[in-house]
Formats: sequence, C-alpha cells, structure tokens
Amino acid sequence: MENPYLPYPVRIEKIITETEDRNLKTFTFSFINPEHEKKFSYLPGQFAELSIAGKGEIPIGIASSPTEKGYLTFTVNKVGLVTSHLHNMKEGETMGIRGPLGNFYPWEQMQGKNIVIIGGGFAFTTLRSSIIYMLHPENRNKYEDITVVYGARTPGMLLYKQELEEWEKRDDINMHITVDATQDPTWKYNIGFVPTITEQKIKTADNAIAIVCGPPIMIKFTQPVLEKIGFPPERIILSLEMRMKCGIGLCGRCNIGDKYVCKDGPVFSLAQLRDMPPEY
Repeated sequence: MENPYLPYPVRIEKIITETEDRNLKTFTFSFINPEHEKKFSYLPGQFAELSIAGKGEIPIGIASSPTEKGYLTFTVNKVGLVTSHLHNMKEGETMGIRGPLGNFYPWEQMQGKNIVIIGGGFAFTTLRSSIIYMLHPENRNKYEDITVVYGARTPGMLLYKQELEEWEKRDDINMHITVDATQDPTWKYNIGFVPTITEQKIKTADNAIAIVCGPPIMIKFTQPVLEKIGFPPERIILSLEMRMKCGIGLCGRCNIGDKYVCKDGPVFSLAQLRDMPPEY
C-alpha cells in the first residue's frame, strides 16, 4: 500500500502570471515518473496538495482537465509561506503533488442536462477544468446548453483571458463575463456583481444543474437568486474547497458535523449542506 502522504515528484514546465496584481499565477507541472501520471486519475472538481520540501503543502483545486494529457495545471494565490515560495520558483524546478483528493462534480447526474456554471475570482479554477472537460469532442454531446457567468473585481483580475476570448467565439457555450467596476472604455462585457448578472442572464432552471464556486460572499448572494429562478437545492452544486487541510481525513480540521469535507466533499449539493451544521 502506498503512503498517502508521499507526494509524486513533478517539474514546473510553465508559469503564467494571470492578474495585474501579480498575486495569481498558473503553474503547469509534468510528472517526472510517467507511472505517476497514470495513477493520478481525476475528474473536474477534485483537488490536490502542492508540496514543497521544508516549507509545507497547500490544497489547491485542479485547474486542468483530465482530457488535457501529459500535465497538470493549478492557479495559485500568493497568500502565505508555501504559496509565496512557490511564486518565487522558476520553470524547471521540482516539487511534489499529492492526490487526487476529494470527490468531483456529479458528472453522471449532469449528463443530458443544461449546465449553468457560476464563478467568481480565483475560485474559477475547477470551473475552468469543467468547461474544458465538457467542451472536449468526446464529451460535448453528453451535455445540453452550457452557460457560464464569471466575474472578477476588475478586468485585470480575470483569469484565463485567452481562453475566455476563445470560448466567447464558440457557438456551443454561452459566456457572460462581468466585473464589479471598470474605467476601461474598451470593456465590452457586463458590469455588475455575479448574483445580479446571474439573475439577468439565467431565465430558467428547466432540466438544469448549477455549479457555483467563488468567494463566500458571492455564494451567499447567488444561492437565493438560483432558487428564485427555480433551481431546487439538490441541483445547486457547491464546493467547500477552502476547508481543506490534510486532504485524507486524518487531521480532523475540515469536519462539519459528522462529515469530513476532504473525504465526503469538497463538492456538496445545497440540499446536502442544509442537512449539515451551519459551520461552512
């Protein structure tokens, strides 16, 4: 039996600075041992621990899709010791990845449904994974209409700008990009908070499932909007990735009632969360 705390060694292949404040960077990793890549089988919604020897590890949602072979992608916010060290690392350096961990979005349940994806800020990572996954030629016909509402504070804080432009041009996905505010006269998308844009753009919950991932305040005000539109709690899917610690249910720091978010989640429906203590 393999040691669940032992990370797979990986090499940093590419680093992209995503945002104007330079606090969000996307790292592309390759496995040093090809056998480890085969073992790292995941679906969108899962997370992994990024491990740096002598510094520690951090749980981060997987931003790449399993349809993207040969590498893993993570977008990392510079907020502490491990993330600051990672932000200072260079392409070609090595570190570790432990996972995949947690559950994933309910992909079987979502087949044949209209999919509404709602994201805010840097929590768009696993949603990026989901969009790439659904748009893959082998998967696109499994899902009906795909609609995305994605917002950030300003245009310079949006992630994956090149991909956002590419998705905008496609006719098999409906993109609604928004920012809280901007003075940019060339801005051609929406201005407004994500819950407001959601209410404006999403008109029906018929045969639809909504996936929501973002800062707690965004989620708080988006939930009642979705219910007003007609989404029942069991078809509003949320992620509690921010609760992650060890990732395998041993440290006990992610429990909510009798649930361990890292093992029973991080993906829960709103109906499931309402059966749990209001600690999330």
